[in-house]
Amino acid sequence: MKLFISKLHYKKNLDLYETMAVSLLRVPSLFYSAVTKLRNKMYNKKLLPTYTSKSYIISVGNLTTGGVGKTPFTLEVAKYFLGVNKKVAILSRGYGAKLSNKKPNLVSDGSGALFTGTMAGDEPVWLADNCKGAYVVTCASRIKAEKFVKDLYNPDVMILDDGFQHRKMNRDLDIVLVDAKNKFGNNLTLPAGPLREDLSNMERADRVVVVNKNFDSKDALKYCDYLKKRFKKPTYLCNIVPDAAYNILTGEALEEDTRIMAFSAIGQSESFYNFLKPNYKLVAVLDFEDHHTYEQEDISKIIHFAQEENIDCIVTTEKDAVKLIDMIKDVELPIKIYALKLKAFIDIEEICGK
Repeated sequence: MKLFISKLHYKKNLDLYETMAVSLLRVPSLFYSAVTKLRNKMYNKKLLPTYTSKSYIISVGNLTTGGVGKTPFTLEVAKYFLGVNKKVAILSRGYGAKLSNKKPNLVSDGSGALFTGTMAGDEPVWLADNCKGAYVVTCASRIKAEKFVKDLYNPDVMILDDGFQHRKMNRDLDIVLVDAKNKFGNNLTLPAGPLREDLSNMERADRVVVVNKNFDSKDALKYCDYLKKRFKKPTYLCNIVPDAAYNILTGEALEEDTRIMAFSAIGQSESFYNFLKPNYKLVAVLDFEDHHTYEQEDISKIIHFAQEENIDCIVTTEKDAVKLIDMIKDVELPIKIYALKLKAFIDIEEICGK
């Protein structure tokens, strides 16, 4: 059901059944929009308390649900500040993790992930493994996470991964990401549309970043100009492009033109599949709900599906891979599983330099 509703948010030509579904969802959308408007108004008028950290706080977020590209962008921000000799902490909610996020969890002390992706969440663990030197903490309360890591390491910079709606903590730099292709979907708030809050709240952003997951950036650049004029905010383009696919257990590279199936549990999975098509023969795909927690029966389902399609190899995302490694490392699978590495290209210094 979640996958069906998510697709409605971005689909342009709805059939009769889909149109009726969106119409029914408009009623709870009105209630959701009213609640978020009231909440934001109370924060704007300082009727709700906020917390100010002594560290430099950067929020990386978005207005919509689904995979816009916050995690790889957060990585680039963290790497930039590490490169200028700042102590960096990344604060994440730890969505979908088995660890309780009611209290702070130290996912990385700077040396890499201290937990599996299933235990601590795919995004925090991926960040921990790909950004050595940064501390990674998960907690539903970013204030608790901030105080926890402040006492331990006293970071100079803290990055709130997916923090735009977390208004309890004040921030020095608010960066909002927008997907170049899907934009704001049908411009409706949840559950009828993908918006977490009304578009008027873009006024809180300090920087807008358009994330392009297409090999051609011409349309994305035009969209950058449009958003810059509409919201009157500094607007930048971030190109995310595919790198090599590698075996998640051995690191072995996947040869081009291999027949593959792909699966993922991310928002807006279509972009991931499109990245695979130029270099591999993508025969079939299998979608799970965003942040899905994999079980052994899911692995069996994936393998069975691949065997039915006579597939040579299976490819998934790096975020999905961190949840699978411990599940398959001691199992001899009949088909190898690979992950596609992505690269982000953007002038982080211009956005974050201080």
